[in-house]
Amino acid sequence: MARKGLLARGDTLPLIRRLWGDWMKPHARTLALVMLLVLLVAGATGLYPVLIKAAFDAFTAKDQTAILLAPLFVIAVTCVKGFSLLALTVLTNRVVTRIEADMQTALYGHMIEADLAQIGRESPAALTQRFTTDFLFIKEALTRLSTVFMREVATILALIAAMIWIDPILTLVAGITVPFIAQPIGKIGKKLRRVAISTQEQTGQMASLITESLAGTRIAKTYGLEGYLKAKAAHTFDEVRKLKMKAANARGRLDPLLEAGGGFAVAAVLVLIGQRIVSGGSTVGDFTGFVSALILAAQPIRALGNLNAIVQEAASALQRTFAVMDDTPRIRDKADATPLAVTGGEVRFKDVEFSYNADQVALHHVDFVAEAGRTTALVGRSGSGKSTLLSLVPRLYDVTGGGVLIDGRDVRDVTLASLRSAIAMVSQDVILFDDTVRANIAFGRADASDAAIEEAGKAAAAHDFIMRLPQGYDTVVGPAGGRLSGGERQRVSLARAFLKDAPILLLDEATSALDSESERLVQQAIRRLMKGRTTLVIAHRLSTVRDADRIVVMEAGRVVEMGSHEALIGAAGAYARLHRMQLSHDAEPEPSASTPAA
Repeated sequence: MARKGLLARGDTLPLIRRLWGDWMKPHARTLALVMLLVLLVAGATGLYPVLIKAAFDAFTAKDQTAILLAPLFVIAVTCVKGFSLLALTVLTNRVVTRIEADMQTALYGHMIEADLAQIGRESPAALTQRFTTDFLFIKEALTRLSTVFMREVATILALIAAMIWIDPILTLVAGITVPFIAQPIGKIGKKLRRVAISTQEQTGQMASLITESLAGTRIAKTYGLEGYLKAKAAHTFDEVRKLKMKAANARGRLDPLLEAGGGFAVAAVLVLIGQRIVSGGSTVGDFTGFVSALILAAQPIRALGNLNAIVQEAASALQRTFAVMDDTPRIRDKADATPLAVTGGEVRFKDVEFSYNADQVALHHVDFVAEAGRTTALVGRSGSGKSTLLSLVPRLYDVTGGGVLIDGRDVRDVTLASLRSAIAMVSQDVILFDDTVRANIAFGRADASDAAIEEAGKAAAAHDFIMRLPQGYDTVVGPAGGRLSGGERQRVSLARAFLKDAPILLLDEATSALDSESERLVQQAIRRLMKGRTTLVIAHRLSTVRDADRIVVMEAGRVVEMGSHEALIGAAGAYARLHRMQLSHDAEPEPSASTPAA
């Protein structure tokens, strides 16, 4: 994409142009009003030295009328500037917070629609940090660009106009110092850009470390890892500290440069105007007016110097933000994609190959059919590719070779919405959102009635425990469903699948977190639900799939056996070995709390 080329160059100007075109331009009317207020503030500031010169000239000439009018003009100018500044602040905050919210919404939209492979490149904490630290820089830069930059530039231009009107030659002398200050400011800005990129990346790692370690507190305490985690955190915090020190030191160099440059300019003016006053070429009013303008210009010049540092830090944040927005999902509808109409629900894996990356091949030439309306079980050791294969059906990933077909249609040729509406999936990794039980079940079908939701809860053996909750179905489950037990979360997730009532079911050890009684009830409900539907089920306990119509045995991403339970036991191959291992394990006098990974 063309925009990626702009980002790759690391230029600030293309980033600002894009920021304007995509996010600021829609607010052009408000920004035009902001500009009008900026001009009022700048114009009022530019009048200060003119009023000072006129006042001193009036004092020298003993002009009583001018002496009386001067204070009134000062009051009028300061009132105009004061009220304009207030309106400027209110309008700028309104437009900047609107732009920030729009950008955050767009970034979240890109992330939520991104491929799993894209999201998996960074930790959730590092991605969350984009919405906090990065947007602090962006918001600060937006505010400064909308007010400080325009206001200070306009103020400097107004003051320069005042100085030229008072004395053009002295203005030229004062301006000689500008190139000597601008060059080092530019170098400092480039260094800040590099440091800001490193700081933001390191801050993301820090957020990831904190989230990871707090989530694993139980394991950390059990294994005595507190010292290791504290040392690792201390190192990360120190790296962030060093980067922040570099940025602070770089910004600290700006003020001495600006102060020294301003000092040289004032010194040169004092020498020249002093000689001209002595010779009668200038008046005391010229002196006071010009020096006042020069001193007033020092503050906006300093602000612009500091603004360069802020813009460079924001540029790195914008670069990271736009990089996410420009990372187009690979898994999306084709231009000619049409809705999927499931007639039978046959799922065919046709010579499927899949790689997470060039060095990580997960599936090799997988070829079999999950017949319509029947149950196909996937078994095998951990890492054999079962979950990966299941993820290809709803296109959570796309095959790198071969194809996945539903009723003869390649899943890549149908719309994602229609494909995923035809599939219900229950994973051993239960995902609940921080909402009510009712809402979490209703994600299976948004238009479901309360009665339908409760029926789904009953089918999943969840209704009884839900009714014992403080607000029943309206109880909020907490972040990631943390207010429910593991078995309760699993049954809410199952209820969601029951409610969806899809023709194709994907079950990844759907009863793994249930106690014996709940498992018995849920297994009965699942067997009822599977009737007439195509079901692909992953099971670690082989006893749960012995009645499957077909069992597919996988090893190292390959299908090594297929058949019924009895046929595979009789073949004395890989399935029979897995079966013997589980029988041996189950026969131990002190069974483990967990079953062998399959």
